[in-house]
Amino acid sequence: MNLVDSSGWLEYFADAENADIFSKPINDSENLIVSVINVYEVYKKITTQRNEQIAKELTSVMMQVQIADIDSRISIEAARLSCQKKIPMADSLIYATAKIHNALLWTQDYDLKGLEGVKFVEKKK
Repeated sequence: MNLVDSSGWLEYFADAENADIFSKPINDSENLIVSVINVYEVYKKITTQRNEQIAKELTSVMMQVQIADIDSRISIEAARLSCQKKIPMADSLIYATAKIHNALLWTQDYDLKGLEGVKFVEKKK
């Protein structure tokens, strides 16, 4: 199972330097989950940078696979991980979602670099 972080989705949608790397887990929809936090972050970023219509179109692509809602189990695990690993709330919720769903977390987010179960991809400039 895979979970692609917001940074990976944005890279994929922009067809940026690392888009090919993130296209592998994204195109394997049978083994892909999406956190509601990622939907939020991608929608907000695209609305801010482009417009709301494009944000709706692109996040609808994300919502064609299994969506992982935030429940009390994920919330408590995220709080534990945030305290233990010193990572921000959104990142800890995404990381906890991946861990609970036994998913490999694909990201370019430095807050998650080096954590177990994380496939960190260096952002190209």
